[in-house]
Amino acid sequence: MIRPGRSLYSRIMLVIALIFGAGSLVLGTAAWVYARLAADDAYDRLLVGAALQIAESIYAQEGAISVDPPVSAFETLSLSTNDRIFYKVLDPHGAVLTGYDDLAAAAANTASHEPLISDGEYRGFPVRVAVVGRLVSDPVAPGWAHVVVAQTREARISLARDLTLKALLLVFAMTSLAFMGVLFAVRRALEPLARVERELRSRDPKDLTPLDVEIPREIQTLVSTINRFMDRLSGRIALMQRFIADAAHQIRTPLAGLASQVDLLTEETRPERKEQQLIRVRERTAELGRLTNQLLSHAMIIHRAEVAEFETIDLAALARQTLINAVPLSLDREVDIAFDDPPEPVLMRGDAVSLREALSNLIHNALKHGAKTRLEVRVFAENDAAVVEVVDDGPGIPADEWQRVREPFHTQSATGSGLGLAIAGDVVRAHGGELRFRERSEGGFAVIMRFRRHNETPEPIESGDAS
Repeated sequence: MIRPGRSLYSRIMLVIALIFGAGSLVLGTAAWVYARLAADDAYDRLLVGAALQIAESIYAQEGAISVDPPVSAFETLSLSTNDRIFYKVLDPHGAVLTGYDDLAAAAANTASHEPLISDGEYRGFPVRVAVVGRLVSDPVAPGWAHVVVAQTREARISLARDLTLKALLLVFAMTSLAFMGVLFAVRRALEPLARVERELRSRDPKDLTPLDVEIPREIQTLVSTINRFMDRLSGRIALMQRFIADAAHQIRTPLAGLASQVDLLTEETRPERKEQQLIRVRERTAELGRLTNQLLSHAMIIHRAEVAEFETIDLAALARQTLINAVPLSLDREVDIAFDDPPEPVLMRGDAVSLREALSNLIHNALKHGAKTRLEVRVFAENDAAVVEVVDDGPGIPADEWQRVREPFHTQSATGSGLGLAIAGDVVRAHGGELRFRERSEGGFAVIMRFRRHNETPEPIESGDAS
């Protein structure tokens, strides 16, 4: 049973949408990180510039360190109106010359010309801190003076948000355009599937010819599989139609004969003639029963050739049991029945039911149309082949008829159905084997089934009556 699910188009678009969404999230996160870095870089330059200007105003006079911060240093930082600015200047001994005494900074005592920048917190505000050193070369008080300048982060965050928003707008626009392009491309890419669907939907149910449509390589395997399936289905339907037609034709004749015999029986008044008519009715009924059984067996063989699963079988055990079941308890003549049992199991892979039916038909044919006084079933291994021979001392089948007797309903007997050898041939073909004949010699006429031999532990053969 086919359970309806989401369309292939919606599944593809859902996956693509998830990929685009995840990509947009990653790009948005990356844009925010890079925007923060860019904002810090821009404002760090201003912060370091202000610290350097203050450091340039440090001087020494008569052993005393003084500083005169220029106004321009604070004007540069005051360009960001929402930020607050804190600073202090330390002499070489660490004493505060000016500014906020409690403003602390990491590495404020480092002797280096390179500015140091770090993040910190001052009076509850997150700040960005720059530390710049200035070497005082006064003979009385030489050493490094330091300038510490801190600025809150409001302007930096505002700039980062602005940059991120613009980047996200660009990402959204590009993603939208790409998604619409993918929508169009996927719909066009799935068009061949829709074309195949329309082709199948518009067909007559009886039309099982292969699909003849232009398709891309990606769905060529699918369409080829559909074509192979329709070819197999067409073959099966043709086979069943031919079988039904042949069966109807074959059954019609014995039914007409049986009806005639019944009519004669109802009109007959003489007891001796009535007894003869009854015998003929019984014979016609028995023939019709045998024909019906063989028709059903043939239909079963055709079906099992497609669905039966092969198993490891001991062909000798199967043949022995089939011979026991196939030979009637009483015959209208003296016939010696023999079975040539091999010393070791003869293994093959196959369907036991079909094999039993094929061998049963060969034995029945030999008893009814061939064997005069002797019937023998032989099983043996020959190289890589598993072989079954049904041998009788009858006249056999002429060599020029060997091919025709394999066809259904072809028989040389007035009372035969012509299905026994056809059933055996179908079973042998389904097992990849070969059905052969051997001309009559001193050993008798033989019908031979050859199969591929197999080496494995055999499954037990269950006894059963053959039709």
